[in-house]
Amino acid sequence: MHYVVALAEDKSVNRATFLQKINLLGNMQVVFVANDGEECLEHLKGLPAARHPQVIFMDIEMPRLNGIDTIRMGKAMYPDIQFIVLTVFDDDEKIFDAIKAGATGYLLKHEPAGVLQEAVTNVMEFGGAPMSPAIARKALQLMSKASIPQEDNAERQALPEMITNREEEILKYMVSGWDAKRISTALNISVLTVRKHTANIYVKLHVQSKAEVMNLAHQNKWFHP
Repeated sequence: MHYVVALAEDKSVNRATFLQKINLLGNMQVVFVANDGEECLEHLKGLPAARHPQVIFMDIEMPRLNGIDTIRMGKAMYPDIQFIVLTVFDDDEKIFDAIKAGATGYLLKHEPAGVLQEAVTNVMEFGGAPMSPAIARKALQLMSKASIPQEDNAERQALPEMITNREEEILKYMVSGWDAKRISTALNISVLTVRKHTANIYVKLHVQSKAEVMNLAHQNKWFHP
């Protein structure tokens, strides 16, 4: 499968590194590189819809228009485009601001080319929400803390009956911040199989992202001791 992507990043060295990684992959074309969010939206406005990128990798801290505001505006104008944050920041506020703005995934900039490829595939083929493990763990901790006041007197809820034993195994790893590759190794199954189970979990739980899965698991105390 061939994918069309774009990048919004204000630092030239980071732009060059990103392009080097993409050039290592044989199934991605970069349709444009923008210096900031405003330029990114200008590029989109100037392109016919048929040439729009399927995924835009978005830095957060940029002049004129930052990444989070760009995602919020971009999703409103171009709902079919997926935005994956690509940043050095993993602080609490930015993670949730990006998710609330409409980011599909959240990766750290040091991730290798293979992780970028897997993220795009995950988003486009399985409706997934890729996160770097460190980000997923941070999101898990934040949601756990945020839910404590509401959950003090809550009882642990059973998993929905339609969740199979294998899906429960994968779900447990997911809410612990594991990615598809690590889960596949632990369970001795293929990454593709993990992704298919993940897609089924999303459908059965009526969620669209890993963040929503984590939040639901903690609200219901599915895996609490």
